[in-house]
Amino acid sequence: MSDTPAASQITGKMFLFERPVLLNPAEHADLGVDPGDRPFDFAANTRALPLTASEMPAACHDYPIVFASMDQPVPLAVVGIIDEMNLFVGDDGKWERRTYIPGYARRYPFGAAFDPDNDRFAVVLDAGYPGLRPGGEKRLFENGQTTKFTQDAVDFTRNYENDRKMTDALGELLEKFGLLAAQSGQYTPNAGGNPVTFAEYVGIDENKLKGLDDEKFIELRKTGALPLIYAQLLSMGNWRNIFNRRAERHNLTEETAFQPLPGAQS
Repeated sequence: MSDTPAASQITGKMFLFERPVLLNPAEHADLGVDPGDRPFDFAANTRALPLTASEMPAACHDYPIVFASMDQPVPLAVVGIIDEMNLFVGDDGKWERRTYIPGYARRYPFGAAFDPDNDRFAVVLDAGYPGLRPGGEKRLFENGQTTKFTQDAVDFTRNYENDRKMTDALGELLEKFGLLAAQSGQYTPNAGGNPVTFAEYVGIDENKLKGLDDEKFIELRKTGALPLIYAQLLSMGNWRNIFNRRAERHNLTEETAFQPLPGAQS
């Protein structure tokens, strides 16, 4: 179940987790998970979700992919702009069909606490998840042993953490070759006027990629990172998809499409 001794509490915060605790058969023996009819409500109020490097080729078809910062180039799937709203989770709490669901959301309410000093991780459970309850449909443990549901979640979490190591390596390569840059997304109204900046983010600078000399480009190609780099660049075409979704969701006009909703904080 875990590569580290279990404990009831962990320190620090985890994105989207209300009350993360280490999965423990003694404390969670009677609990089960019941996703209910609104399985993705927990991710409805966010603009972006983390991605691993292996997810980028699939995610680039649906989302703009950006990086968290210059210092921490973690890939993020952009799922909303301006408002704290995931435009891929409907009012019914379901993720839109036929779009890629990031692994971070698919593994919830499970996650991982990582100990970099010992290269180990422990499985985390969000004890604040409404679908976690005594006698829930998908039991966590039976007779002190993990159920198939829980073991599948543990295996998924372990694989996700292995992918995260590859993601860290990608970030190091992008930094090494100086390919990251602060960028902004802009929209020019059809009626003319000044461009409107609707997003500021860190992305891959295509001109810097083109400017690599042959030796550096070949070195980069040998790492296997080029398909991931091109996936990020191709994903930039999805910005229009995002602001079209926002306009349709809130019945906005071109003039109001990039303004905060009344009463909302941007």
